[in-house]
Amino acid sequence: MVPQLCEGLELLGEYQGSGSVVRKFLLRRGDGQVIQVSQLLYLVAGSVDGARDAEAISHRVSGRYGQEVSAEDVVFLVERKLTPMGVTLRSAGGGGAAPRSDLLLALKGHRVVFGERWVARIAAALRWLHSPLIVALVLVAAVVMDGWLFGVHGGITAVLQVLEQPLWMLILFVLTVASLVFHEFGHASACHYSGAVPGKIGCGIFLIWPSMYTDVTDVYRVGRAGRLRTGLGGVYFNVIFMLVLTGLYLVTGQPLFLAAVYLAHFEVLEQLMPLVRLDGYYILGDLAGVPDLYGKVKPILMSLLPGRRREAAALLGLKRSARIVVSVWVAVMVPLLLAEVGYVLWNLPRLVATAGRALAAQVSGTFEAFADLQVWAGLVGVVGTLMLLCPMAGGCYLAGRILVRVWRAGLRATEGRPVMRLAVAGAVVAVCAVLGVAWVRGLTPKPLPAAAPVTPVLQPGVPAPHPAPTTSTASPSPTPSHPSRRPALPPSRRPATVPSSAASSPAPASSSPATVSRTPSASPTRTHPTPDPSGSSPTPSVTGTPPTGSPSPSPSTSTSPTRSPSPSGTSPSLPGPPGRGGT
Repeated sequence: MVPQLCEGLELLGEYQGSGSVVRKFLLRRGDGQVIQVSQLLYLVAGSVDGARDAEAISHRVSGRYGQEVSAEDVVFLVERKLTPMGVTLRSAGGGGAAPRSDLLLALKGHRVVFGERWVARIAAALRWLHSPLIVALVLVAAVVMDGWLFGVHGGITAVLQVLEQPLWMLILFVLTVASLVFHEFGHASACHYSGAVPGKIGCGIFLIWPSMYTDVTDVYRVGRAGRLRTGLGGVYFNVIFMLVLTGLYLVTGQPLFLAAVYLAHFEVLEQLMPLVRLDGYYILGDLAGVPDLYGKVKPILMSLLPGRRREAAALLGLKRSARIVVSVWVAVMVPLLLAEVGYVLWNLPRLVATAGRALAAQVSGTFEAFADLQVWAGLVGVVGTLMLLCPMAGGCYLAGRILVRVWRAGLRATEGRPVMRLAVAGAVVAVCAVLGVAWVRGLTPKPLPAAAPVTPVLQPGVPAPHPAPTTSTASPSPTPSHPSRRPALPPSRRPATVPSSAASSPAPASSSPATVSRTPSASPTRTHPTPDPSGSSPTPSVTGTPPTGSPSPSPSTSTSPTRSPSPSGTSPSLPGPPGRGGT
C-alpha cells in the first residue's frame, strides 16, 4: 500500500494554546477546511509522500512517535481515519478526490479581490499600526471621540441629514465599503505583525449577505496572543477609520463623515457577536483554545443527558477552563437560535406578506425614479432593493439547506429503528399541522400595516400611507363667551336684538345649537360640519385636534431590513473560507 495525500494539503503544526487535554495538531485541506488531529495521525500524514509504502511509513512514524507503530496500524489509520477526513486519497493509484466542505456556516461562492502578494505588501506597510504605543494612543483617542460624539454632540442628527440626500447616501455606501476593506487589512496586518503569513482577501456569500473575508489560517502557527491580535485587528482598524472620519468632519464640517462614524459603531458591535462566525466567534474560540466551537455543541448537549456524562466528557476532551467557556457559550447560543427559528416559523405569513409588499413598492418606486431622470435617487433605490432581495433570497436558500440537513440527520439517527422513526415523523407532522392551522385561521400576527418609509431616500417613489379619516363625535361643552368665537345661529332662531349685557355673559349650554371644540394647537385648524342638535342646517365647528375619546391617527413605524456593511452597504465583514478564514 502506497498512500497519497490529497491535493493542496498543508501541515500547520501544533495548535498553540489549545484547550484540549491532549496535544492537537492542525491540517489544512485544499478547500480551506482546517482539521484537528492527534499527534499520531499528524505524523502519519506527514510521512505520506506518494513513494513510501505502509512498512516504510511505520518505521518513520515509530521513530518520531516514540512507540512501535506497525504497518497494519498505518493501513488502519489511513483507511479509517485520514481518508474519510479528506487527508489521503481512497485509491493508491491517485484516483478519487478530497471531499469538499459543506458547512452550513461556511462562506459560499468566494472570489479573490486581493491576491496573496498584494496582501503581503499592504499588510507589511500597515503592521506598524499594531505596535503597543500606537494601539494605546488609538484607544485613548477612541474614548475621547465617543465621549464627544455620544455625550456632547450626538450622531443621529447627522444620520438624518444624510438620509435626506440620495447623493450623500451613495457616498456613505462607498465609505462603508472602504471601511470593510480596511477592516480586512486590519486582520492581515495583525497576522503579519504576529509572525504569520496572511493569505488572500476576497468576498462571497455568508448565510444571506455578501461578505468579505481574509485568509489568516496561518495564524494558528503562532501563540494565543497572536491569534487574539489577529481576531481583534479588524475591529481595531475600524476604530482607526472612525478617527480619520471624525478628523475630516472637524475640518470640513460635513455631516456625512459623522454619519459614517455613527453607523460604524454598529458594525463593530455586530462583529463582536459570537453567535455566528464573525470576529467575536474567533476571539472567543481563541480565548478558550477551541478553534471550532460549533463542533463542541453536540458533546456539550450529550453531557446533559442522564447516564452520558462520562462518555461525553471523554469525547469532549477539554480542560476545565475551556469547558466552562464553551458550556456557557452553548447555553446562551442554542436557546437564542431555537427562539429565532420559532419566531420565524410562527410569524412566517407576516414576514412573507410584508416583505413582498415592500419589495413590490421598492421596485416600482425605483423604476419611477429612473423614469423621472432622478439618477441619484434611482441608484439609491437600487441599493435599497438589494437590501431587500439579499435577506429574502438568502433566507429561502438557507431554509432549504437546513431542511435538507435535518432530513438527512433524521434518517441517519433513526436508521434501523422504525419505532423511533415513526415517532419523529409523527412529531414533525403534529408541528406542521399546528403551524398550518395557525397560519390559515389567522392566529399568527397579521402583516405589518403600510407605513411611511423609515429611510425615505432608500425607497424613492414609495408614498407614505394616508390614514383613513376618522369621524369625531362632539361632546357637549360650555359655549365660549367671546363674541368673535360664538357660533352663528340659524336665521330661524337668531334673536332680533341682543342685550348689551349678553356679550359678556356665557349662554346656557342647552340653548347652544352647536358645540365649539377648541384645542390649543400650533398646526392650522380645519373646519368640519357639525350637525345641529335641533335638526337645523349644520354649522362649522373649529377643531385643532380630535376631541377626547376619539381615535387619533398616527403613522405607524416599520423597520426596514438592514443589514451589515458588506457589498450591500449595511453589513459587517463576515468570515471567510472554512477554517480560520476571515473576519
